[in-house]
Amino acid sequence: MIPGGGQPDMQQLLQQAQKMQQDLAAAQEELAETPVEGSAGGGLVKATVTGAGELKGLVIDPKAVDPEDTETLADLVLAAVRDANASAQALQQEKLGPLAQGLGGGGMPGLPF
Repeated sequence: MIPGGGQPDMQQLLQQAQKMQQDLAAAQEELAETPVEGSAGGGLVKATVTGAGELKGLVIDPKAVDPEDTETLADLVLAAVRDANASAQALQQEKLGPLAQGLGGGGMPGLPF
């Protein structure tokens, strides 16, 4: 019991939880459609991912292609994708962090926080 005899309005709590879930779903949908870029090698390799982390595009400048040194190109590709994913994770935290905390805290399954 709450001091003073009042109890929380369960209907109101349910409505608040449903609104938070709807807001979270809308934010996740927005992230899935938002392009985020990353690059490596001074822009020789550029990766585009969605805000949800799905790789959507990869641009490799011909200057980055050396048939004698494919390891460097592979490293540049990995670095560009990691850069884009780091930006996507920052965007996820910005958009979803406050919503996830409002739903009870420790993050949502499948999200990196």
